[in-house]
Amino acid sequence: MKKTLVCITGPTASGKTALAIKLALHYKTEIVSFDSRQFYKELKIGAAPPSTEELKSVPHHFIFCRSITEPYNAATYAADAKKKISELFETFDVVVMVGGSGLYLNALLHGLDEMPQVLPEVRNTLQEKLQREGIGVLQQELQQADPEYFSEVDIHNPVRLIRALEVIRSSGRKYSEFRKNKIKDTHTFQSVQIFLNPPREALYARINQRVDGMIQQGLLEEVRSLFPFKNYKALDTVGYKELFEYLEGHCSLQEAIDKIKQHTRNYAKRQVTWFKRNKKNLELIEPNIDEVFQFLENQ
Repeated sequence: MKKTLVCITGPTASGKTALAIKLALHYKTEIVSFDSRQFYKELKIGAAPPSTEELKSVPHHFIFCRSITEPYNAATYAADAKKKISELFETFDVVVMVGGSGLYLNALLHGLDEMPQVLPEVRNTLQEKLQREGIGVLQQELQQADPEYFSEVDIHNPVRLIRALEVIRSSGRKYSEFRKNKIKDTHTFQSVQIFLNPPREALYARINQRVDGMIQQGLLEEVRSLFPFKNYKALDTVGYKELFEYLEGHCSLQEAIDKIKQHTRNYAKRQVTWFKRNKKNLELIEPNIDEVFQFLENQ
């Protein structure tokens, strides 16, 4: 039997963690995460990591493995994850992966695209533009220059916006043209990708409930403890940015909570768009465990 990597992905709050644990218990194996927010040990609530009980039920890798002060990117993760998966396949025939960060999964399975050299003055100009005029002008420029990438990127993430625009300005070509994943797969294992695709209304209801639950669990206190680090890249994410704005007096607490819900729903929509456009061997399934097992048995 060829070693098999079962990759469970989908939008936030779609039930990925619960399904991954059921699969891992069934196959008596372990789980490798590719959720770029759950790497960080300081994000105990806002990143929606597995609960203490879930982490005890099945060994997990790449959960709480880094600090927000330690830079971590898709290329480094891909190298680390590939090594860990190779180690696990020495013991198991099946390894389960789970997460919602498509770039990190693609980096592992297909490699990263080669990007053109970026001129330093272009990056500096964009940083100054962000500070002087705000994120809106960057969003507008990217929408006009590369509508394809604009439709899938987190438009509230200035790091992603600047990265795309600096490539566009330096090369004179669309950022999306470089993101074709032309590197051939060289793995000794086969991979199966399952994308959980619940009905949008049900998904949005789960997102709203999750945000309310995070607030009850103490998300505001977690964010307050991280306020001195608010400019770190790892904290430039939904759930933290909005509460930083509240702590800075820019909005009420309820407004911040409403923004978290809205931005999380927007993020989930972009996740669906991204995976559907990058669906290499991707099977879209509603989160039904029997349907998933039936699909896997037919592989």
